[in-house]
Amino acid sequence: MARRLLNVAATPQTAIASPATAATSNRVEGRRVTAAYLALTKPRIIELLLVTTVPVMFAAAGGLPSLPTVIWTVLGGTLAAAGANVFNCLLDADIDAHMQRTANRPTVTGDIGRKQALVFAISLSTASVLVLWWGANQLSAILGAAAITSYVVGYTMLLKRRTSQNIVWGGIAGCFPVLIGWTAVAGRPSLAAWLLFALVFFWTPAHYWPLSVKYREDYRAAHVPMLGAIADPAKVARSVLAYVAATTLTAIGYGLVADTGIVYWLVSSAAAVWFTLEGIGLWRSCREIGASIDVIAARSMRVFHVSISYLALVFLAVGVDPFVSR
Repeated sequence: MARRLLNVAATPQTAIASPATAATSNRVEGRRVTAAYLALTKPRIIELLLVTTVPVMFAAAGGLPSLPTVIWTVLGGTLAAAGANVFNCLLDADIDAHMQRTANRPTVTGDIGRKQALVFAISLSTASVLVLWWGANQLSAILGAAAITSYVVGYTMLLKRRTSQNIVWGGIAGCFPVLIGWTAVAGRPSLAAWLLFALVFFWTPAHYWPLSVKYREDYRAAHVPMLGAIADPAKVARSVLAYVAATTLTAIGYGLVADTGIVYWLVSSAAAVWFTLEGIGLWRSCREIGASIDVIAARSMRVFHVSISYLALVFLAVGVDPFVSR
């Protein structure tokens, strides 16, 4: 009898709890889907691109640019990068499935369908051009469209699966944020802007090739000819050092053309020394007799992380310079 009473008493509570449980389940599902769409945009890559967009706006203005211009340019640039990244996830879903690093992307797991991803990519890309056109200017909008096209068509569709130089020429897409930010403020790019464009161009292989050493087996499994997957680590290290040198020389060129002050020279020089020493350390690791690939891969990741710090420091100096050298 007592057991029956307990069961009867429990029945209304279960009925009352069901709507709340369903609502909680819907919220959880909503968060999961939102997180999946966000993952397609590759937020970490977007953060890195914005590091090169905002400081050049200060440099182009020679001080503080218009706040609305900064806001609209950052929003438009974010949407452009997000749209390009979603296109990349959609087009590369077949090879991403073979790589441990990318196997959990929503276009691989099926959390986001191909049609949904395509609509999302088109919507983001279209919105980016409209925002830049309205909030910045026509040239910035055209450059935004060019950046998307370069990454989706040039890198993802044409180069990535065909040549070990994929990240060199495909990396041009990552240089456009410099021009977008500069033209949003100044109306057109100057020689200084093009030198910063070139700096990012030379930096990209030095940044990405060490990562390809770490994930060489992933790229081999997916049949993607990244340099780190198909070349001897020593060759990769030499190539990285060559691009580090080109990057630092371009940074010097920018300093001369832009007539920068002591802060830029101190920061960029210190960052260059740090980046170069890490590159030399990778090269020496590759030359050590008996050095395991795991040791070389660990050293490669040090170069990869330092490269991010290098770019952030140099562009921070670019943005701060107008306030301390005038």
